[in-house]
Amino acid sequence: MIELYYWPTPNGHKITLFLEETGLPYAIKPVNIGKGEQFHTAFLSISPNNRIPAIVDTQPVSGTAPLSLFESGAILLYLSEKTGCYLSTDPRVRANTLQWLFWQVGGLGPMLGQNHHFNRYANEAIPYAIKRYVNETRRLYGVLDRQLAEQTFITGVDYSIADMACYPWLVSHEAQGMRLENFPNLRHWFEGIAARPATQRAYARGEPYQQLSDLGSEQARRFLFGQNAA
Repeated sequence: MIELYYWPTPNGHKITLFLEETGLPYAIKPVNIGKGEQFHTAFLSISPNNRIPAIVDTQPVSGTAPLSLFESGAILLYLSEKTGCYLSTDPRVRANTLQWLFWQVGGLGPMLGQNHHFNRYANEAIPYAIKRYVNETRRLYGVLDRQLAEQTFITGVDYSIADMACYPWLVSHEAQGMRLENFPNLRHWFEGIAARPATQRAYARGEPYQQLSDLGSEQARRFLFGQNAA
């Protein structure tokens, strides 16, 4: 059983996408990040970076004690190796998938996250910051569009953890100032993933929590953006 510590954010959706695709048994443990639940001691023992998602695998392959993991990219890699799904064993294909997974974790996610922050959550409009991150979002969309010009998925003909990592960050494309019709290859890929039954199940699992989520409130801002080393 996988215990998934989760809130319906792009990084949270990455993991439910994988779990729904594979049918691996899991239980959602909601962590309301708008109410500061990510700072509770029990959660910090699993995710010391106070971020979701995190997992506890109660039945790891090693057969030892339960194993906990934080960081969405590490979780996707672990789950793919546990199940043998969505990460090729061919060394060349595997390396290509991992480089795009790390591209998402190191680039697409952080840059689009800043786009979200300055466009949706910042207390004041800062034109330079908005322009900077909208432009970088557009550049990254262009990178993906070119990558998808001659293949169905990011790393070739097979759906992989690289696709699962990227897709949730593009769901809010309109709020990011992007129009998918300007990126036809990306649009075709996006619509194909959106139509997958597992994708629809994953987002349906998050809907009850989405209705409870108010990340624009002053309380949520303090928890999300007002933290320091203490």
